[in-house]
Amino acid sequence: MEQQQVIPGYVVADAPSSVRSEFIRKTYIHLAFAILAFAGLEWVLLVPLRETTSPIIDRMVSGYAWLGVLGGFMLVGWIAERWARSSTSRGMQYMGLGLYIVAESILFMPLLAIAVYYTDPSVLPTAAILTLGLFAGLTAVVFVTRKDFSWMRSILMVSGFVALGLIFCAIFFKFELGMIFSVAMIVLAGGYILYFTSNVLHHYNPDQYVAASLALFAAVALMFWYVLRLLIALNRR
Repeated sequence: MEQQQVIPGYVVADAPSSVRSEFIRKTYIHLAFAILAFAGLEWVLLVPLRETTSPIIDRMVSGYAWLGVLGGFMLVGWIAERWARSSTSRGMQYMGLGLYIVAESILFMPLLAIAVYYTDPSVLPTAAILTLGLFAGLTAVVFVTRKDFSWMRSILMVSGFVALGLIFCAIFFKFELGMIFSVAMIVLAGGYILYFTSNVLHHYNPDQYVAASLALFAAVALMFWYVLRLLIALNRR
């Protein structure tokens, strides 16, 4: 794959309107395809779990899975930002996007199995609609206000590491973090959506639409995980 020519300091905010529009269009097309690929993979992966009992699946959705989702998200966010400031080939970016979709599909499999097979049928579609609605609303905030939310970076990083620490403690001391933690994580995911969407408008190089879509997909997946966990917990009360 051809190496991208990244001009230092040349970001979307400095580009002509036609270039900005094309970058945004490609970013969100790639995001849409990533979500569709994720949904397709889950449809295939859920079939073997149909006969699995609920207690076994519950054990699969442990603190380690939470750790994988949040830790993987933070790693991907860091990688996407590195790619956005380097000459990483587009082929490598596509590989990263594909690998992350597969990894997320595997991590989500037991949680989705609980939602599909052991809760009310409305839980999964409600979680998907809520997640997409929140994502659309937060995206609209950035696009309408045109504000640069890059100032949130340090706050989000610290909050992410605090959340990781809480998950580690929950695993080690064997306690449940509960619904309040899920709500807090939804808020954190919303902050990341604001941050990465702002980067789409202001800080990515026009050639980095694959990296931008990867970062956005990671944030949407993080939000979906905790929205779904919250709705499953409410459904089981």
